Amino acid sequence: MCGIFGSINYRIGENKHLIFKKLGHRGPDEQNYFTENEIEFIHTRLAIQDLTPGGRQPMHLDGVYITYNGELYNHLELREKYGLHSTIASDTMTILMLYQLRGMDMLEEFDGMFAFAIYDSNKRKLFLARDRVGKKPLYIWNSGKQFVFSSELGALYQVVHPETNIEAISDYLYLGYFYRKDTPYRMVRELDNGTFMEIDLTSYDSRATKWFDISTVYKESSTLSLPEALDQLDHKLRQSIRRRIESSDLEVGTFLSGGIDSGLVTSIATEYTSALKTFTVSMPGAYDESALALQVAKKYQTNHTEISISFDELAKDFEGIISNYGEPFFDSSAIPSYYVSREAKKHITVVLNGDGADELFGGYRRYVPFTYFNFFSSGALVKNLAGALSSILPVAHEKKNKYNFVYRLLKLASYRDIAKVYNAATTDLLVGFEDAFIIKPQLLSIREMLNGIEHSGVSPLKKILQADFNAILFSDLLPKMDIATMSHSLEGRSPFLSKEIVEFAPMLSDNLKINGSTTKYLLRNLAKRYLPEQLISQPKRGFEIPLKNWMDNDLKGILNDMLSSSDTLYTQFIEPRFVKRLLDRKITISDEKRAKILYAILCLEIWYRTIKN
Repeated sequence: MCGIFGSINYRIGENKHLIFKKLGHRGPDEQNYFTENEIEFIHTRLAIQDLTPGGRQPMHLDGVYITYNGELYNHLELREKYGLHSTIASDTMTILMLYQLRGMDMLEEFDGMFAFAIYDSNKRKLFLARDRVGKKPLYIWNSGKQFVFSSELGALYQVVHPETNIEAISDYLYLGYFYRKDTPYRMVRELDNGTFMEIDLTSYDSRATKWFDISTVYKESSTLSLPEALDQLDHKLRQSIRRRIESSDLEVGTFLSGGIDSGLVTSIATEYTSALKTFTVSMPGAYDESALALQVAKKYQTNHTEISISFDELAKDFEGIISNYGEPFFDSSAIPSYYVSREAKKHITVVLNGDGADELFGGYRRYVPFTYFNFFSSGALVKNLAGALSSILPVAHEKKNKYNFVYRLLKLASYRDIAKVYNAATTDLLVGFEDAFIIKPQLLSIREMLNGIEHSGVSPLKKILQADFNAILFSDLLPKMDIATMSHSLEGRSPFLSKEIVEFAPMLSDNLKINGSTTKYLLRNLAKRYLPEQLISQPKRGFEIPLKNWMDNDLKGILNDMLSSSDTLYTQFIEPRFVKRLLDRKITISDEKRAKILYAILCLEIWYRTIKN
């Protein structure tokens, strides 16, 4: 795991020392620089595989140079398959040898997480590539004749100082994230997952090629029975966990919440490593999952560490945690993820997590209605009827009130804009308050994706799962954990996002994911082979926080300070009167939704203050 930075026809010069500093947490073990003609590469190394000087980057072979961030878990298998030999044992050299043999077609065989740049001096081309799910980040500034790329937005901003992307920020305030390629900066895009970009170094023409598209997998269907699917998933998950443990020369641990996903990863991991170290977060009240995590830790005799977050510590660290992301970042679970990563780094350098299981196997309660109704494309008559019924239903704003649940479903069925339907089904941030926007969200990119899914011919459940894979997983969950772990030079690995599982899960029949009202049906049945019954029957859990309480108490001072400043950014996008009424509780809205809206605005202001300074 490392940090990479580079440029074409844009002189980094003395900025390289600033970049070394900005990306130092991604690679504290070594920092190197390479330049040839118009190419510059910077690499900061976190040594995990091949700890010798032979693993140093940028690396080269026969006129081909690479700067690479990630891990290729099946690289030894690929060496054996193609008869590749080298005195350098690292997976970086494996990629260089495979490139010489197969070109960019090699990507289709990779089981790993990666973002890399390959400079082929023989062909006068540069390739930028990203793994099939987008685990490892790669941002690109492109002015037409100049290119700059980076593992992190913050480092890139320090060099090119791009202008603010007004449209993308408005979309962020509505969605709660920057959808896929969009960033808060103009001319800066995120390379899509499963994509490589080819840049001709003579003409500076560039083109992107999608080498993996999960929509093609969702269009396939499997007739596997429950026992057959269980055995296949068991094998694939065990293989994935084994690879992710054995491909590290350093100790591996796991994040352990009170849920099925991390419990499965932990239970299987104990078979491949002794005295496994596990880490969880203790939260007050209903958010506390530590007791369930402890059950798994005791069953498998792990070396377990439980941390709690002090409110004084949170107030001190909060702005820095959010600033790490280089963009406004709304997901509040970034906070416990930061603290558990900090603790884990004291003991280990590689940690496994359960990311991706919910989006692939149907882990959220909101998926259940999609097994009965196509909310994306119901007819005008149904939408009109749903709208009429929702207007007369008594509403209580408590999240678990039965009338509120029915009301939300009716409102969801009544929306005509597909982007509004999806947002209401997921983050549900400013849905219903569109009039509060000064600069209206355009949502062009996400609407294009949703329209493509709507006309794909797959079931409504597969539509929402695919949309979440494209939007929530890629734009929120993966960057959240990447920044949280790498802020502490800790490498996070996700066994549920292996090549084999990502190419397997989308094909499964709907009833193996949502069965009646039971979410994650296949994984719950697999968990019966490994986990205590009490944990299997629990609702979904993760590193969540009591956001309502924190916004009203521990973060209230920061919130008031940010929003009362004479120089704010949110006032360009949202009516200040609306925010004032929200703060004064003069808008009829649930406490949860109020806290989420204020938190999204707060994160925007923290980012704005960071780039100003």
